[in-house]
Amino acid sequence: MGFLSSKKTIPSPSQALPGRTSEMVVGGIHSVLNTSIKPPFPAGTEQAILARGCFWGGERDFWQLEGVYTTASGYCGGLSPNPTYQEVCSGRTGHAEAVLVVFDPAKLTYQQLLKTFWESHDPTQGMRQGNDVGTQYRSAIFFQGDEQRKIAETSRQQYQEALSKAGLGQITTEVVEAGPFYYAEDYHQQYLDKNKNGYCGVGGTGVSGPVGVLAAH
Repeated sequence: MGFLSSKKTIPSPSQALPGRTSEMVVGGIHSVLNTSIKPPFPAGTEQAILARGCFWGGERDFWQLEGVYTTASGYCGGLSPNPTYQEVCSGRTGHAEAVLVVFDPAKLTYQQLLKTFWESHDPTQGMRQGNDVGTQYRSAIFFQGDEQRKIAETSRQQYQEALSKAGLGQITTEVVEAGPFYYAEDYHQQYLDKNKNGYCGVGGTGVSGPVGVLAAH
């Protein structure tokens, strides 16, 4: 019980693992989209960093969207630089499993991307998602710039209204400024494409996410 409890609490800087200076070595080409998963990215594209539990299923949900240039699995929102998967799972880095989404805003807006984000997981579960328990499975939107922040906060408020009407609980999703995105190990990249029988148990609430009103912001 104590072990699970510690994994559900973000560590303080003094408790966090030191990490390392060297970056994770990953292959450069997306196995589905055949695009680079590392910068530089094409001019005119934008980036989003989203955490909704296990990043395997999250990455697959996003790469299937029309207008997405590339996706990558990684870690964000924590304290330890360049962590390993084992370190993140220990609960001592503070990172969430996150997905980097690079998209063409002329084909897919940030609002539409957030609609998929809300609908593809349960954002009310705190430091868990389904049977996956720990700080790395928390729901979070790591915004980049004031415009993304405003859209994300409005989106969260509107989805809360939809959840409340459906009799569901309070959203625990963090909306916080993005820090560094650290790429996960190569075997995590496009995992559910490379492993056809791979499992990711994240599921949505069945409540539709708002998108129309958001377009005005």
